[in-house]
Amino acid sequence: MNGLSHIDYSQYMPESQQTTSVTTEAIVSRQAQEVQAAMVIAKKFPRDVYAAFERIKKACERRLLAENAVYEYPRGGSKVSGPSIRLAEALAQNWGNIDYGIMELEQKAGESSVMAYAWDLETNTRQTKIFTVKHERKARGKITKLDDPRDIYEMVANQGARRVRACILGVIPGDIVDAAVDMCQKTLISGHKEPLEDRLRNAMTLFKKEFGVTKEMIQQYIGSNLDAFTEQDFLKIGRIYTALRDGMAKKEDYFNTKATGATKSKAEEEFKKQKEKTGHDHKAGDPANADGSDADQGELLL
Repeated sequence: MNGLSHIDYSQYMPESQQTTSVTTEAIVSRQAQEVQAAMVIAKKFPRDVYAAFERIKKACERRLLAENAVYEYPRGGSKVSGPSIRLAEALAQNWGNIDYGIMELEQKAGESSVMAYAWDLETNTRQTKIFTVKHERKARGKITKLDDPRDIYEMVANQGARRVRACILGVIPGDIVDAAVDMCQKTLISGHKEPLEDRLRNAMTLFKKEFGVTKEMIQQYIGSNLDAFTEQDFLKIGRIYTALRDGMAKKEDYFNTKATGATKSKAEEEFKKQKEKTGHDHKAGDPANADGSDADQGELLL
């Protein structure tokens, strides 16, 4: 036998380190208990589908929700529309037994790892989306780094709300969602007390104040003058406003912002030319600049 047979290997490998802290274990245990309790309650008190649908119908009759229920933005020569974040939240609240939200998994230098989820506790149907949010804001072609915790929180919440919307719509039956959208459209058409002209005028003011979108831009997008707008056109610009407000799209996706500046410059050039021409005509008609030939001709005629 060689000398290797006398080596003791019991202490050859280092002992494993317990890296999991007591606090982390407590948090995981508490969350697991909360989920188990929620699932037990959901099974004990299952949703009444008919009552839930009636609650959704009542919610869609509210004009304020109906105005913000659908977004719309152009993409690849066509228009994409769908239920907004506000409508998805209303559906989850009235459908019942659904847990949804966002959770920041990790925050490191310059970015956060976030998970959005929606969980039907009754049917155990779950939708999750994990994504990364960079701590920066892009505006007017410039990228600004975010270091204020409040700005970072708002950025994460804004980006997470879109994913939560997709998760909620993934666990609620599609026919319920489609019916809710249709009911919101009917509410918008029949639920206004103000005349269409007043609503359009208020909408133009709101677009100009919040997004810098002028009436001319909206008229060019719709393809007609403001006086010829219909109820469907009003619904269309309402979906545009919802998409801009929720950050689903930018105003450049809808409106030709460069064309407005070009039109203004062209109008200014025409005005300058007209002004120069008028000034030249006045100068030519000045008696002080008249030549002697006119005077001589006048004498001959006399």
